[in-house]
Amino acid sequence: MDQALIPICASSDVEEGGRGVRFPVTAGSYDTTGFVVRYHGVVHGYLNRCAHVPIELDWVEGEFFESSGLYLMCSTHGAIYAPESGRCMGGPCRGGRLRPIVVLEQDQQIFWQPDEFVTPRRA
Repeated sequence: MDQALIPICASSDVEEGGRGVRFPVTAGSYDTTGFVVRYHGVVHGYLNRCAHVPIELDWVEGEFFESSGLYLMCSTHGAIYAPESGRCMGGPCRGGRLRPIVVLEQDQQIFWQPDEFVTPRRA
């Protein structure tokens, strides 16, 4: 990995198929959030922006999964996404996908890595 890793949270803060954690980022020229969730024991990170309309997914901070814990869901229009790939599985986002953010879990911590589009939030 070329860029420095930025800490998000403790591994225990992200629940399997449940509560995720938001973190501040700049995407292009906009200050927004990314998020990390755990699915089948693996952490996945995405820009917190629906593929249908660029709004945040979580209906309450950190609540990204729908009730079964199998899909991520946009709280506004009900678009559902596969947590392991970010691919739209149903709803108005069909054919779209969430923008991934590289995340890494090590030493009981979760980190993210900036790229050419998603960078640390400006001060």
